[in-house]
Amino acid sequence: MRFDIFTLFPAMFAGVFDESILQRARASGRVEIFLHDLRAFTHDKHHITDETAYGGGGGMVMKPEPIFEAVETILGTEPAQRPPLILLTPQGRVFDTEIARALSQQPRLALLCGRYEGIDERVRALVTDEISIGDYVLTGGEIPAMVLVDAIARFLPGVVGDPGAPHQDSHATGLLEHPHYTRPIEFRGMRVPDILVSGHHAQIERWRRHESLKRTLERRPDLLARANLSEEDRKFLRELGWRD
Repeated sequence: MRFDIFTLFPAMFAGVFDESILQRARASGRVEIFLHDLRAFTHDKHHITDETAYGGGGGMVMKPEPIFEAVETILGTEPAQRPPLILLTPQGRVFDTEIARALSQQPRLALLCGRYEGIDERVRALVTDEISIGDYVLTGGEIPAMVLVDAIARFLPGVVGDPGAPHQDSHATGLLEHPHYTRPIEFRGMRVPDILVSGHHAQIERWRRHESLKRTLERRPDLLARANLSEEDRKFLRELGWRD
Protein backbone atom coordinates (compact mmCIF):
# COMPACT_ATOMS: atom_id res chain seq x y z
CA MET A 1 0.00 0.00 0.00
CA ARG A 2 1.23 3.48 -0.84
CA PHE A 3 0.72 6.60 1.29
CA ASP A 4 1.34 10.11 -0.08
CA ILE A 5 1.49 12.73 2.68
CA PHE A 6 1.29 16.44 1.86
CA THR A 7 2.76 18.56 4.66
CA LEU A 8 4.62 21.74 5.49
CA PHE A 9 6.82 19.86 7.95
CA PRO A 10 8.09 16.57 6.48
CA ALA A 11 10.89 16.39 9.06
CA MET A 12 8.26 15.71 11.75
CA PHE A 13 7.82 12.21 10.35
CA ALA A 14 11.47 11.22 10.82
CA GLY A 15 11.74 8.41 13.33
CA VAL A 16 8.04 7.57 13.45
CA PHE A 17 8.16 5.69 10.16
CA ASP A 18 11.75 4.52 10.60
CA GLU A 19 11.32 2.28 13.63
CA SER A 20 9.65 -0.97 14.65
CA ILE A 21 6.75 -2.45 12.68
CA LEU A 22 6.37 0.38 10.16
CA GLN A 23 10.08 0.32 9.38
CA ARG A 24 9.92 -3.42 8.70
CA ALA A 25 6.79 -2.99 6.60
CA ARG A 26 8.58 -0.37 4.49
CA ALA A 27 11.73 -2.47 4.18
CA SER A 28 9.68 -5.44 2.96
CA GLY A 29 7.81 -3.32 0.43
CA ARG A 30 4.42 -3.91 2.03
CA VAL A 31 4.09 -0.19 2.80
CA GLU A 32 5.42 2.76 0.82
CA ILE A 33 5.37 6.26 2.34
CA PHE A 34 6.15 9.37 0.32
CA LEU A 35 6.38 12.80 1.96
CA HIS A 36 5.66 15.85 -0.18
CA ASP A 37 6.77 19.27 1.09
CA LEU A 38 4.12 21.82 0.14
CA ARG A 39 6.75 24.58 0.17
CA ALA A 40 8.35 22.92 -2.86
CA PHE A 41 5.25 23.90 -4.84
CA THR A 42 5.53 27.65 -4.22
CA HIS A 43 7.13 30.06 -6.69
CA ASP A 44 8.16 33.08 -4.60
CA LYS A 45 11.55 33.49 -3.02
CA HIS A 46 10.16 33.19 0.52
CA HIS A 47 8.10 30.03 -0.22
CA ILE A 48 4.97 31.49 1.33
CA THR A 49 2.22 28.96 1.95
CA ASP A 50 -0.13 30.96 4.19
CA GLU A 51 -1.84 34.35 4.28
CA THR A 52 -4.12 36.34 6.57
CA ALA A 53 -7.80 35.53 6.34
CA TYR A 54 -10.25 37.61 4.34
CA GLY A 55 -12.66 39.27 6.71
CA GLY A 56 -10.12 39.55 9.49
CA GLY A 57 -9.64 37.47 12.57
CA GLY A 58 -6.65 35.77 14.15
CA GLY A 59 -4.47 33.11 12.63
CA MET A 60 -3.16 32.38 9.17
CA VAL A 61 -4.81 30.33 6.43
CA MET A 62 -3.03 27.89 4.12
CA LYS A 63 -3.09 29.15 0.53
CA PRO A 64 -4.81 27.07 -2.16
CA GLU A 65 -2.19 27.41 -4.93
CA PRO A 66 0.61 25.23 -3.45
CA ILE A 67 -1.85 22.56 -2.38
CA PHE A 68 -3.57 22.35 -5.76
CA GLU A 69 -0.23 22.23 -7.58
CA ALA A 70 1.17 19.59 -5.23
CA VAL A 71 -1.88 17.33 -5.47
CA GLU A 72 -2.17 17.64 -9.26
CA THR A 73 1.56 17.10 -9.76
CA ILE A 74 1.80 14.03 -7.52
CA LEU A 75 -1.66 12.49 -7.90
CA GLY A 76 -2.63 13.66 -11.38
CA THR A 77 -5.02 16.20 -12.85
CA GLU A 78 -7.94 13.82 -13.42
CA PRO A 79 -10.00 13.53 -10.21
CA ALA A 80 -11.49 10.18 -11.21
CA GLN A 81 -8.02 8.66 -11.55
CA ARG A 82 -6.60 9.99 -8.27
CA PRO A 83 -6.46 7.97 -5.06
CA PRO A 84 -8.63 9.14 -2.14
CA LEU A 85 -7.32 12.38 -0.62
CA ILE A 86 -8.05 12.69 3.09
CA LEU A 87 -7.88 16.02 4.87
CA LEU A 88 -6.87 15.72 8.53
CA THR A 89 -9.08 18.20 10.33
CA PRO A 90 -11.03 18.51 13.63
CA GLN A 91 -14.14 18.93 11.46
CA GLY A 92 -13.87 15.44 9.96
CA ARG A 93 -15.57 12.20 10.92
CA VAL A 94 -13.95 10.63 13.97
CA PHE A 95 -11.43 7.91 13.12
CA ASP A 96 -12.00 4.40 14.45
CA THR A 97 -11.09 0.77 13.81
CA GLU A 98 -13.76 0.23 11.17
CA ILE A 99 -12.56 3.23 9.17
CA ALA A 100 -8.98 1.96 9.41
CA ARG A 101 -10.05 -1.48 8.25
CA ALA A 102 -11.97 -0.04 5.29
CA LEU A 103 -9.15 2.27 4.22
CA SER A 104 -6.67 -0.61 4.34
CA GLN A 105 -8.46 -2.03 1.28
CA GLN A 106 -7.23 0.90 -0.82
CA PRO A 107 -4.00 0.36 -2.79
CA ARG A 108 -3.08 4.02 -2.35
CA LEU A 109 -4.11 6.84 -0.02
CA ALA A 110 -3.16 10.52 0.11
CA LEU A 111 -3.22 12.53 3.33
CA LEU A 112 -3.31 16.33 3.52
CA CYS A 113 -2.05 17.87 6.75
CA GLY A 114 -3.72 21.13 7.67
CA ARG A 115 -1.93 23.82 9.67
CA TYR A 116 -2.45 27.20 11.31
CA GLU A 117 -6.08 28.42 11.34
CA GLY A 118 -6.92 25.95 8.58
CA ILE A 119 -6.93 25.67 4.80
CA ASP A 120 -8.53 27.86 2.18
CA GLU A 121 -12.05 26.48 1.75
CA ARG A 122 -11.51 25.97 -1.99
CA VAL A 123 -9.01 23.20 -1.26
CA ARG A 124 -11.98 21.02 -0.29
CA ALA A 125 -12.71 20.69 -4.00
CA LEU A 126 -9.73 18.31 -4.08
CA VAL A 127 -10.61 16.38 -0.94
CA THR A 128 -12.60 13.12 -0.95
CA ASP A 129 -12.80 12.61 2.82
CA GLU A 130 -12.16 14.48 6.08
CA ILE A 131 -11.02 12.68 9.23
CA SER A 132 -10.42 13.72 12.83
CA ILE A 133 -8.64 11.57 15.41
CA GLY A 134 -10.69 13.01 18.28
CA ASP A 135 -12.63 15.93 19.65
CA TYR A 136 -9.65 18.15 20.38
CA VAL A 137 -7.37 20.43 18.37
CA LEU A 138 -3.70 19.82 17.58
CA THR A 139 -1.18 22.22 16.07
CA GLY A 140 -1.47 20.49 12.70
CA GLY A 141 -2.43 17.40 10.77
CA GLU A 142 0.96 15.69 10.92
CA ILE A 143 0.35 13.71 14.11
CA PRO A 144 -3.12 12.58 12.91
CA ALA A 145 -1.50 11.48 9.62
CA MET A 146 0.96 9.34 11.59
CA VAL A 147 -1.93 7.82 13.52
CA LEU A 148 -3.81 6.92 10.35
CA VAL A 149 -0.80 5.34 8.67
CA ASP A 150 0.01 3.26 11.75
CA ALA A 151 -3.57 2.11 12.32
CA ILE A 152 -4.27 1.34 8.66
CA ALA A 153 -0.97 -0.44 8.03
CA ARG A 154 -1.66 -2.95 10.82
CA PHE A 155 -4.49 -4.41 8.74
CA LEU A 156 -2.25 -5.08 5.73
CA PRO A 157 -1.18 -8.70 5.22
CA GLY A 158 2.27 -9.43 6.65
CA VAL A 159 2.70 -6.14 8.51
CA VAL A 160 1.93 -7.55 11.97
CA GLY A 161 3.58 -10.87 12.90
CA ASP A 162 0.33 -12.47 14.06
CA PRO A 163 -2.16 -12.10 11.19
CA GLY A 164 -5.11 -12.34 13.56
CA ALA A 165 -3.87 -9.73 16.03
CA PRO A 166 -5.38 -6.61 14.40
CA HIS A 167 -8.79 -8.27 14.42
CA GLN A 168 -8.59 -9.19 18.12
CA ASP A 169 -7.21 -5.98 19.62
CA SER A 170 -9.22 -3.51 21.69
CA HIS A 171 -12.05 -1.98 19.61
CA ALA A 172 -11.51 -4.42 16.74
CA THR A 173 -14.19 -6.72 18.19
CA GLY A 174 -16.28 -3.89 19.62
CA LEU A 175 -14.89 -4.57 23.10
CA LEU A 176 -11.75 -3.72 25.03
CA GLU A 177 -9.15 -6.47 25.01
CA HIS A 178 -8.61 -8.88 27.89
CA PRO A 179 -5.53 -8.59 30.19
CA HIS A 180 -2.20 -10.07 29.08
CA TYR A 181 0.53 -11.77 31.15
CA THR A 182 4.00 -13.14 30.47
CA ARG A 183 6.96 -14.51 32.46
CA PRO A 184 7.74 -14.52 35.35
CA ILE A 185 4.71 -16.32 36.71
CA GLU A 186 4.97 -14.28 39.92
CA PHE A 187 6.29 -10.73 40.27
CA ARG A 188 6.32 -8.71 43.51
CA GLY A 189 3.56 -10.82 44.96
CA MET A 190 1.37 -10.56 41.87
CA ARG A 191 0.70 -13.90 40.23
CA VAL A 192 -0.47 -14.85 36.76
CA PRO A 193 -4.06 -16.19 36.96
CA ASP A 194 -3.97 -19.98 37.32
CA ILE A 195 -6.34 -20.48 34.40
CA LEU A 196 -3.75 -19.12 31.96
CA VAL A 197 -1.22 -21.82 32.87
CA SER A 198 -3.78 -24.62 33.12
CA GLY A 199 -3.53 -25.73 29.49
CA HIS A 200 -7.35 -25.83 29.18
CA HIS A 201 -7.76 -23.78 26.02
CA ALA A 202 -11.55 -23.63 26.03
CA GLN A 203 -11.55 -22.39 29.63
CA ILE A 204 -8.83 -19.87 28.81
CA GLU A 205 -10.87 -18.47 25.92
CA ARG A 206 -13.93 -18.23 28.17
CA TRP A 207 -11.88 -16.42 30.84
CA ARG A 208 -10.52 -14.00 28.24
CA ARG A 209 -14.00 -13.28 26.91
CA HIS A 210 -15.32 -12.61 30.41
CA GLU A 211 -12.37 -10.37 31.25
CA SER A 212 -12.90 -8.45 28.01
CA LEU A 213 -16.57 -7.95 28.83
CA LYS A 214 -15.78 -6.97 32.42
CA ARG A 215 -13.11 -4.46 31.37
CA THR A 216 -15.39 -2.92 28.77
CA LEU A 217 -18.21 -2.57 31.29
CA GLU A 218 -15.88 -0.90 33.77
CA ARG A 219 -14.04 1.42 31.39
CA ARG A 220 -16.14 1.92 28.25
CA PRO A 221 -19.72 0.80 28.89
CA ASP A 222 -20.85 2.86 25.89
CA LEU A 223 -19.21 0.28 23.61
CA LEU A 224 -21.54 -2.47 24.76
CA ALA A 225 -24.50 -0.92 22.96
CA ARG A 226 -22.77 -1.59 19.61
CA ALA A 227 -20.91 -4.80 20.43
CA ASN A 228 -21.89 -8.18 19.02
CA LEU A 229 -22.95 -9.92 22.24
CA SER A 230 -24.16 -13.48 22.67
CA GLU A 231 -26.84 -14.41 25.16
CA GLU A 232 -24.10 -15.87 27.37
CA ASP A 233 -22.26 -12.53 27.20
CA ARG A 234 -25.40 -10.68 28.21
CA LYS A 235 -26.04 -13.03 31.11
CA PHE A 236 -22.50 -12.54 32.39
CA LEU A 237 -22.77 -8.76 32.10
CA ARG A 238 -26.11 -8.71 33.93
CA GLU A 239 -24.47 -10.63 36.79
CA LEU A 240 -21.98 -7.75 36.97
CA GLY A 241 -24.79 -5.19 37.16
CA TRP A 242 -25.19 -4.24 33.49
CA ARG A 243 -28.60 -3.04 32.35
CA ASP A 244 -29.09 -3.71 28.65
